[in-house]
Amino acid sequence: MEKPSNNNLKKLDRIDRHILNVLQKEGRISYTELADRVGLSTTPCMERVKRLERNKFIMGYHAHVNPTLLGYDMLVFVEISLSYQSADAFERFSKAVMELPYILECHLVSGDADYLVKARLEDISHYRELLGDMLLKLPGVKNSKSYIVMESVKESLELPINRV
Repeated sequence: MEKPSNNNLKKLDRIDRHILNVLQKEGRISYTELADRVGLSTTPCMERVKRLERNKFIMGYHAHVNPTLLGYDMLVFVEISLSYQSADAFERFSKAVMELPYILECHLVSGDADYLVKARLEDISHYRELLGDMLLKLPGVKNSKSYIVMESVKESLELPINRV
């Protein structure tokens, strides 16, 4: 993910931060309503949103769907350790994991494991298939450790914008 430059961070004023806060909560809000909320007229508000999109502060708009209603009742985190650590090994693993279905997130991490994978699945048999037939067969995988989520206490995509 591309990190914004310090120059871009300095360009965020109070209104930009307000716009980002509102859009995180209500991505489908109209420009007119957004402009009213942040104290601007519609055209300058639209221009600010477009600038925030161009500068990649806003990376997209998404519907937050209910995984349970779609049959994806199981949330699992899997630590993956590679047999060896090198730029080439990380690149091969990263490319391969991008092709896997059900993987919501994959992060190169520090600590005992090399990667932390987040997946949504239907049930335990589906998880066994993902682990045995897909994850453990990825290039360079040595072992894994799984954490099956029993209850989600907090799940959010909202960032504390006022701290920027």
